[in-house]
Amino acid sequence: MTGYGSAEKEGFKVEVRSLNHKYNDVSVRMPSFLMEHETTIRKLIKEAFERGKIDVAVSLTDKRQKKVKVNTALAMEMYNAFALIQQELDLPGSLDIGFFSGYRELLLTEESENNADALFEALKEAISKVEEMRKIEGSALEKELLQRLSIVRERRDSIEASSKNMIFAYKEKLSRRIAEVIQNAPLDETRMAQEIAFIAQKGDISEELARLGSHIRQFGTFLSSNDSVGRRLDFLCQELNREANTIAAKVDDVDIINLTLDIKAELEKLREQVQNIQ
Repeated sequence: MTGYGSAEKEGFKVEVRSLNHKYNDVSVRMPSFLMEHETTIRKLIKEAFERGKIDVAVSLTDKRQKKVKVNTALAMEMYNAFALIQQELDLPGSLDIGFFSGYRELLLTEESENNADALFEALKEAISKVEEMRKIEGSALEKELLQRLSIVRERRDSIEASSKNMIFAYKEKLSRRIAEVIQNAPLDETRMAQEIAFIAQKGDISEELARLGSHIRQFGTFLSSNDSVGRRLDFLCQELNREANTIAAKVDDVDIINLTLDIKAELEKLREQVQNIQ
């Protein structure tokens, strides 16, 4: 899921951006002298986010205190060099403080000591803001997933209702075929019952329907959980799709096959969204 958060602490500014991604992909950008903290930053990010493309940017603000030092050794060498030139060439004038104002290299600027604790505090605050945004998006996503799951449940119940009439349909179909072949000859009811039972057993989808129902209930339970469930929901989508395929392969009923196609279409949309769930 997407999100953005930023925070500033003692001259450090940390920005964290989260984009949808199936895996956990973390990138960190910061000044080179802070690279020693990259491992800790990556650790904190991976503890907070199991999925997503996470971009972390660390920069320095103008609030950081700076220290200025004078390169006195260089100043003395320059002064002595120009004093010698003045003496050798017998040049007029005096060498005073104004002489040094044009040489910026004599002033050394140093950043204040890096406070790693402040850096990590800023990172944690930025992470917290990203999580808040992701929660808002997650609530909207949960509603959409529940709506699609409801459609899958309705189609599954419709298949179960239709499957109860399959045995009678098989019997009528088989009777018509036999009648066309033998016409006025008497039917062997026992033999026909055996054939019907064989066909019914071959096309029995009660186990697949039971597993579909179980997976749908688990899906709903996981959605209401506060744990990281993205990978488990992804797995359930695969299992639901597997059961729908098996049902379509076992039955010879156009209505039921069409219902399984509806289920597969909804599952495809479900799975696309599930990829974004942590």
